[in-house]
Amino acid sequence: MPDLPTPRDAAEAALFSECWDAVLSYADLCTAGSTAAQQLARDAFALGIREAREAEVNGRRGAGRRLSGLPRIPLLLTAVRTTAAAWEAAGQGHKLDPDLRLWLNSDNAARYTGPPLRRPIALRGLRDMQEPDAALLWLAEVEALPVQAVARRLGLDPAAASEELDQVRGLFRDRCHRNHLDTPLDGECRSYRRLLDAVTRSPLADTPEDLSRHLATCVECAEAAACLRLQGGGLPAALAGGVIGWGGLAYLERRRRAVEVRLGAPRPEDKDTDGDHAQSGAHKARAVRNGLLVTAVLVSMLALAVSMMPFGDNGADTVAVGDDRQPVADPHPSVPSGTATRSASVTHEAPRPSADSASATPRHDDPDPDPEPQGTASTTAAAGHPSAPAETGAPVCQVRYALDSQWADGFQARVSVTTVRALDTWQVAWSFRDGQRVGQMWDASVAQSGSRVTATAADYNKSVAANGTLAFGFLGTWQGANSAPRDFTLNGQHCDAS
Repeated sequence: MPDLPTPRDAAEAALFSECWDAVLSYADLCTAGSTAAQQLARDAFALGIREAREAEVNGRRGAGRRLSGLPRIPLLLTAVRTTAAAWEAAGQGHKLDPDLRLWLNSDNAARYTGPPLRRPIALRGLRDMQEPDAALLWLAEVEALPVQAVARRLGLDPAAASEELDQVRGLFRDRCHRNHLDTPLDGECRSYRRLLDAVTRSPLADTPEDLSRHLATCVECAEAAACLRLQGGGLPAALAGGVIGWGGLAYLERRRRAVEVRLGAPRPEDKDTDGDHAQSGAHKARAVRNGLLVTAVLVSMLALAVSMMPFGDNGADTVAVGDDRQPVADPHPSVPSGTATRSASVTHEAPRPSADSASATPRHDDPDPDPEPQGTASTTAAAGHPSAPAETGAPVCQVRYALDSQWADGFQARVSVTTVRALDTWQVAWSFRDGQRVGQMWDASVAQSGSRVTATAADYNKSVAANGTLAFGFLGTWQGANSAPRDFTLNGQHCDAS
């Protein structure tokens, strides 16, 4: 457990228990190494606790509403962003993800600290809600917890929690609509306010062509549309991107994976139909370079999401050293513009591993485990004893390579490895067939020399139980062909590919 300031009371101890995993998950996205991630998380957590204390003191003094109306987890996540900005200003930017540094020095970052009426609609809307309502919305939509788990956590009546969540979504929409009306906009944006409100209220309403063109070019109106439309599944991305800022969509995906592995739920790629797979891949492909907000996507009706997936900024290779991971920079992939499809050249495609944490497997003796995220690491098996291969020379591991999505010159993929033996650390290596380059990797550090790629365990997912599975994902670039890799090894030993 990291060395943090000692909590003053039981309430702060509970705050740590509930929120540390989320803070560390986002800090890991924001940094260039696991050691830096731990340090950033510690500094941000201390800042968040101070802000919470100040808000409570002012509340007791009758000073009006809290300094920040955000619930605990988003309050601490914004503290990560604030702390990262302080590192950059103090000359410690080398510890941060290169794309985050670009974002911190852009107009996009300035929106989160600039004039209140210019800040993202989702951030303003969430702050304007009562804290219990905001916490319910965040835990259900962004942390992706089942409603029953949220009810237990917040002390709500489980029987009425779903209905209350629907009411809270409506409250959030109302706050965002009001904030959009208060935002100083130009004449064209003002002329679409009423139409935008009407179109986003009904899931059956068609979007006029002129409004579609406007939403494709106007960030503020596109953000508002994503927050106002409660149907279509875009609300989680709108919240994560609008409140957290850089890396919001990547954080959202991590939290969903943590809950899925805790629940044992199938991932979207485990479905049988190609349509479901393509829909999932298309969602992941809606990434905007350098964390810029927003791409408007309209398919017969308005469906908008705020995308913050980070991409690299140069083509120079960097190598993981010690505990720190230095990601190989992404050599300028273009923004995905089409629907992601399965590549016919991928011969080792398999369902994406529902893996995110060594501690995130539900106990079989618990009839109702609390499916709250408990880690961002890769999965380990909850049961099983170390066992040797069936025969001398038999493979010690089984690898699955899954192409999640692919566009003109880039792709997203995942690797999962099931190991026969228990591991206290791991390295997975493979060779690309067609000159592909890894741009950014999560849940592992990466080094690439020519076609050979080596992924090394992060601090938080080194240990893997016998017959357990480790997993990680990455973004890459390709030209000409994008065949599946070959010659997979685990700690230098050959793995069978399936």
